[in-house]
Amino acid sequence: MKRKAATITDVAHAAKVSTATVSRALSKPELLSEGTRKAVFSAIKATGYRANQAARNLRMKRAGAILVLVPNLGKPFYSTILSGISDGFACSDYSVLVSDTESQPMGEGELAGNFLDGRVDGVLSLDGNLSHAALENCHAAGVSQRIVFVCEWPGDDRFHSIRSDNIAGASMAIRHLHGLGHRRIAHVTGPAGNVLTTARRKGAQSERDIIGLPIRDEWIIRGDFSLESGRQAAERILAMRERPTAVFCAADMVAFGLIARLQKSGVVVPRDMSVVGFDDIEMSGSFLPALTTIRQDRQKIGQLAAMRLLQRMADPKMENGVDLVEVKLVERASTTALSI
Repeated sequence: MKRKAATITDVAHAAKVSTATVSRALSKPELLSEGTRKAVFSAIKATGYRANQAARNLRMKRAGAILVLVPNLGKPFYSTILSGISDGFACSDYSVLVSDTESQPMGEGELAGNFLDGRVDGVLSLDGNLSHAALENCHAAGVSQRIVFVCEWPGDDRFHSIRSDNIAGASMAIRHLHGLGHRRIAHVTGPAGNVLTTARRKGAQSERDIIGLPIRDEWIIRGDFSLESGRQAAERILAMRERPTAVFCAADMVAFGLIARLQKSGVVVPRDMSVVGFDDIEMSGSFLPALTTIRQDRQKIGQLAAMRLLQRMADPKMENGVDLVEVKLVERASTTALSI
């Protein structure tokens, strides 16, 4: 005999809530407490209830989808953020769609078009370099409230952003190396025009000014957050008549490339040169030597981004601003006290 399909009333009985609460959990979960959400979704799983999502979306005039824009899906940095975003939407009824903006660059009207054509309800952008025209189109279409920037951000206060405290992190890196006795500290930056490059260089320079560290133009080396830029930075350092004794890299991947090239040339890290990275991606603790770095709580960033977008879609009048996530120094084997 065929089993009768579970109803929303069955779910309400199992969760010990009203049918209205179950409906709210499915349509606007951000309005419920975490305990109530968990109770309802546990009951849904236990009863096997399946909502007619297509009908609900049609009735509510929404797409039921969130678009996540990622600059380069091949970079390991983004995996944990995407995991956090997935967790953040787990108790909602939104599908999460991911697009690589590097391999599929958007036209200036395409982002706003995703909203206007009813394909998505909200956007999380990890790409802060979307064109000015694309952002203007979103604002003109009245959808900027439903776009949240994550990690990177545009110079536009009409959009909310979630980001790590990059300035504080860079300051921590320089302070750590100075505390180990280093005075000649180089900095391998990110790419020109990138907001992270600017923030991390600002933090590093601010700390240098506070503690009175000397700086030379040749010790500021342009990178691009890649392994190859780390190798190229190492080549420049190896060619210097007076080498730095320590290097702060604007990303862990840069630090890996730098260390590999230095050690290939006989410069041992950290005996001959200390190195600090930024990000604390998964391989940082397993690299040889294990990398001292600035940890970004990428899982938290992803979860917070999902929560903020849900709130903003529920409340169109919510003010724009910045959620600044704390960072911390993780000391490992790639830094040591300067030997005189």
